[in-house]
Amino acid sequence: MDADVEAARPWIENANPTYVTLIDRNHVLSSLYNMVNVPQAVWIDENGIVVRPTETAGSIDILRDFDFEAGAFSPEVLEKAGEAKNTYVGAVKDWAINGSDSRYVFDADAARAHVPAMTDQIALAHATFQLGQHLFREGRTDEADALFARCRELHPASWNIFRQTTEKEETGIAVGEEFWGKVMSLGDEQYYASVDMDGMPD
Repeated sequence: MDADVEAARPWIENANPTYVTLIDRNHVLSSLYNMVNVPQAVWIDENGIVVRPTETAGSIDILRDFDFEAGAFSPEVLEKAGEAKNTYVGAVKDWAINGSDSRYVFDADAARAHVPAMTDQIALAHATFQLGQHLFREGRTDEADALFARCRELHPASWNIFRQTTEKEETGIAVGEEFWGKVMSLGDEQYYASVDMDGMPD
């Protein structure tokens, strides 16, 4: 998900993926699956059934452990993050091999219980964001900025919307003072929601 295709291009080219990469400029997937951050994943089986609804995909809530003096995470924090990623990737592989018999697949009731709540306000935020994107591409930046401010108010939990509508670094990533201020003001809220999965570290 990136409103600016050219900002995303270097990252994709550097990764050199063997699969087709699609850039969701209007955050249509965010709207359909109520995604609030990246990376997030939805497991959909070969019959089109969602067997794990939207969840954080292999990342855990370590952002506030960043050491600003060192400019990096500590080895202990990185080890914990690596453990989470390996656990999640291992679960995906298990599902690919075992299908519906995978211990990581939810039954219908459990899957339904894990669907992130969608509200009228969140839906309006997504529609507002998409209209803002249209106006921005048409050069109507003042109108677009007003809509972007509105959609941040409507859906403050969406880091996807926040990052796309606030100041960005030269790399195209919103990791400036405003971003870190919002992260550090989370209090008891999580940046990355915990994943309900055996073996996933807290």
